[in-house]
Amino acid sequence: MARSFVAITLAALFTMTPATRAEDVIEKSVTGSPHLKSINVITFAPQGVLLVGDGAGAQVVAIKTGDTQKQPQLKRAITNIEARLAAPLGAKAEGISIIDMAVNPASGVAYFAVRRQDDKSLAILTVNGAGEVGELELEKVEFAAVQLKAGDAKVTAVTDVAWADSQIVAAGRSNEEFASKIFSIAAPLSHAQKTSSFSAETYHVAHGRWETKAPMSVVIPLKEDGKTYVVGAFSCTPVVKYPIDALQPGAEVKGISMIELGSGNRPLDMFVYEKNGKPYVLASTFRFHHKRRPFGPSPYWTVKFEQSLLVGDKATNEKAVRRLKGNKPATPRIEMVEAYHGVKLMDRLGPAHALVLRETKQGSVFEPLALP
Repeated sequence: MARSFVAITLAALFTMTPATRAEDVIEKSVTGSPHLKSINVITFAPQGVLLVGDGAGAQVVAIKTGDTQKQPQLKRAITNIEARLAAPLGAKAEGISIIDMAVNPASGVAYFAVRRQDDKSLAILTVNGAGEVGELELEKVEFAAVQLKAGDAKVTAVTDVAWADSQIVAAGRSNEEFASKIFSIAAPLSHAQKTSSFSAETYHVAHGRWETKAPMSVVIPLKEDGKTYVVGAFSCTPVVKYPIDALQPGAEVKGISMIELGSGNRPLDMFVYEKNGKPYVLASTFRFHHKRRPFGPSPYWTVKFEQSLLVGDKATNEKAVRRLKGNKPATPRIEMVEAYHGVKLMDRLGPAHALVLRETKQGSVFEPLALP
């Protein structure tokens, strides 16, 4: 899932961290093929460094794409996007599946992780502002691969990856009782370096209990009063923050549930943006109770909420702010975004737009949308 990874400083106002050089992301790399066993998620660190979450390989791979120059942004919708992406692979639209999409903030180019249906081979494809499709050749790239370790447990999935100022944060799942894991990878990266992992315990507001097995679907980093947090969203759908400063590797960390978006949903993408000087979080979700209790015309729906709802420690857990009271909106600070109905994948494209993959009655469309 494509995420914008923005470290946020919370004081009276929220401010973006300054840009980081590629050398600050990767210090020691190797050249060749990263031999990806899977691609669960992709996102970007600064200066065109692509981060790939590979659950089957229990690793995060950072790839220097060299794509660092700003390009014209996509202005129009592209229909039949699957067919466009399949063509360079010698396949038809139905012969591929789109795993994830991320926008390179250094260039504005969209990157798609794609899997062929016949031989299950993986590819990273690009779409530029002119709608032209290219391919990131994975056979000979400069990269650093970092193994994700969780003590004696086996890492079974990487559910999200984010760049957090001077580190990479990954969310995943293991095969032990405290299955939900948070991984911290210090930057600059060195190929084959070690990671720190924490077991996460979360209060699921809709379920009314503490849980340890469900991994975060999406994560963004957060700084509040000088402390570092990871903000994650789960199925059924609490938005939770975890303090990760001063934690020892292997520690168990309790999350603080801040917002409840409603049961029966699975978060897909989430990023921070600013509108009229005010910071918001935009989160897309899939409603698996759509047929029984729809929220809109599509099971894919999007919500925006004020980022200030993530601040403090009073309205938390059992008292977390809820989006709904019964079937009615409970607060104007959390809003469903009707213009984003049908959005399956999204990532921020500059300060005013997002690039989205939308499901329509005519098929999938890839297009820019104004930020709400």
